[in-house]
Amino acid sequence: MNVTRVSVAGGIAATSLLLMAGSASAHVGVQPQGEAAKGGSVTVNFKVPNERDNASTVKVEVNLPADHPLASVLPQPLPGWKVEVTKTKLAKPLEMHGNTITEAVSKVTWTADGGKIGPGQFQQFPLSVGQLPEDADQLVFKTIQTYDNQDVARWIEEPKEGAAEPLSPAPVLKLTAATGDGHGASATAGTEAKDEAKHATASADASDTTARALGLIGILVGIAGVTFAVLAGRRRTA
Repeated sequence: MNVTRVSVAGGIAATSLLLMAGSASAHVGVQPQGEAAKGGSVTVNFKVPNERDNASTVKVEVNLPADHPLASVLPQPLPGWKVEVTKTKLAKPLEMHGNTITEAVSKVTWTADGGKIGPGQFQQFPLSVGQLPEDADQLVFKTIQTYDNQDVARWIEEPKEGAAEPLSPAPVLKLTAATGDGHGASATAGTEAKDEAKHATASADASDTTARALGLIGILVGIAGVTFAVLAGRRRTA
């Protein structure tokens, strides 16, 4: 009898742990495509899983950080989803590539337009963002997820360093040190620039080598012509 009770209790505990683990892993996240370098630009994917068994996600609202406004935010079109970009006037204008930015995107909203995220599915929502701040180590994107049964999941709790993960954590984009020219240019761009320089140098070397070879051939042809003329003159004299 005691063994049976212990087994049942153990089964309940194990089930609870599995449910907790599933709930903890089913939160909205953000991942960069490549490196999110300070001062640069990057495309990020917001991964939105469906954590309901009896409802589908039909709306996703991503709020951009107000303390570090981003001057450029471009959503990628997604079939079955309508996207709306909301801008807000800035209290302090931004300077970007010599231009003064007086407003920035504060929210991007995707609403189902024939599409949805069903149970057991997820959807990625890409955004191109920049210029990333140079005075921050991360960006927090508070996100609201709405289901077709009117349930709302608010992923708005900011994780604290050294503390346990909150129940509804907001997506956090970790920023890396600036690379390349020191202004956040991506490592990929720097590599491409170096490759282009190498190709240009190689082309110049090849052109120089070809010119030298043609010049040498011309000299040899000239010498041969002179030699032939001299020999012909001797034959006539003889």
